[in-house]
Amino acid sequence: MKTKFIEQESAYDGGQLHSLFAYLEHGVLGDSAVAWIGPCEIPFDHMVDGEDLRDRSAIRGDRMVHVIVEVFAASLLAGVALQRLLASLAADLLRESLTEARARDAVRRDGDDIYVFDRKLSISIATASPVSTLIHFAVNVVNEGTPVPTAALEEWGIDPGPFALELLRRFAREADSAREATMKVKWVR
Repeated sequence: MKTKFIEQESAYDGGQLHSLFAYLEHGVLGDSAVAWIGPCEIPFDHMVDGEDLRDRSAIRGDRMVHVIVEVFAASLLAGVALQRLLASLAADLLRESLTEARARDAVRRDGDDIYVFDRKLSISIATASPVSTLIHFAVNVVNEGTPVPTAALEEWGIDPGPFALELLRRFAREADSAREATMKVKWVR
């Protein structure tokens, strides 16, 4: 799993969730996870989540850490499992970064979402293209611009750059370890 943190801040509008985004835009070929910081506003024509489309839910935030994962030769079910692994790793990293015990105890993951004090910290979707499985996962850096009550990294003084880099490192290690585990078992008769 190749990773890259993109230093330049840029907006996420859902159009980036397509096959070969990491390769065509950032030169990262193959299974990858790329991250950057920037605002988010997803118009309905770029929305992938059927539930959000049916509910006409607004998805936006003034500043978020964005991660796009692309995995080749994987089913959508595997992509959803990786999406939940990414959310779980982000929740673990957040807990480790919090100094206040009350806040640490208030972090919970529900499916692919992370909440702190019942306020939403993250957004996420997994989907499939004809050649790969894709994930967008994002964590609020600030609470401004969101349509629902949210939690954000800045509330606890967490620097989003190092948070993103560590999340990429942990995710790549887990994904690589999982893939390696598939190569050391023999088939059963």
